[in-house]
Parts: sequence; C-alpha cells; structure tokens
Amino acid sequence: MTLEWSAIALSDVGVVVTGGLAFLFLVDPDVAMKQTTHLSEKLPQVMTGRYAAFALLTLGATLYRDLKVIAGLFAVFAVLGFADAWIYGSDAYPYAKHLAAGVAASIVVMIALLALRREAK
Repeated sequence: MTLEWSAIALSDVGVVVTGGLAFLFLVDPDVAMKQTTHLSEKLPQVMTGRYAAFALLTLGATLYRDLKVIAGLFAVFAVLGFADAWIYGSDAYPYAKHLAAGVAASIVVMIALLALRREAK
C-alpha cells in the first residue's frame, strides 16, 4: 500500500461519511443534528467557519492554478448556491443572492472549461 493509495482510500471514506450525513439530513434532520452535534443557535458561528473554509479552498485552487480544480470547486459552489436558492425560494423566502451566487459560480466553471478546451487544441 502506497501513501498515494492510502490518501485516496481515506478520501473515499470521507465521501461515504459526508454523503451519508447529507442523506441523513435529507431524511431526518433532527437525528442528523443530534448525530453531528450541531446546535441551531450556533448556526451563525458554524456558517462563519464554513465561509472561511470556502474562502481558503478558493485561495488554494487559485494559487494551485489548475483549471480542472477551479472548475470542480466552483461547480460545487454552484450546486450550493442553486440548492440554497431552491430551499429558500420554495418557501417564498428571498433567494436572489443565493441564485446569483450559483450563477456566478457557473460562469467561473464555464470560463475554466472553455480555457481547458482551448488549451487542449
């Protein structure tokens, strides 16, 4: 077993764990909140950490200067923005900022993919 294989295997475990938690939040949010020990009243502080982490991921992708990494990261950001817009919009809450974030992230994805395509020629 190489270190590369170990890192990939552990990353696979991370996919399963986080995917499982996402599913749990979908089917039973109360159980998921207890399982993850998240507290509603701490949500603003939790979101501060999340947005700081997103900023660090973005900084890392930008400094790494790999268009595939940038496209993948911003595709995830687009999904987040559109999902939040759907969640809020379906309950008649304001959602324009989340929709705009999804659109902006999608533009980054499209430009990165166009640049990759141009690079391949």
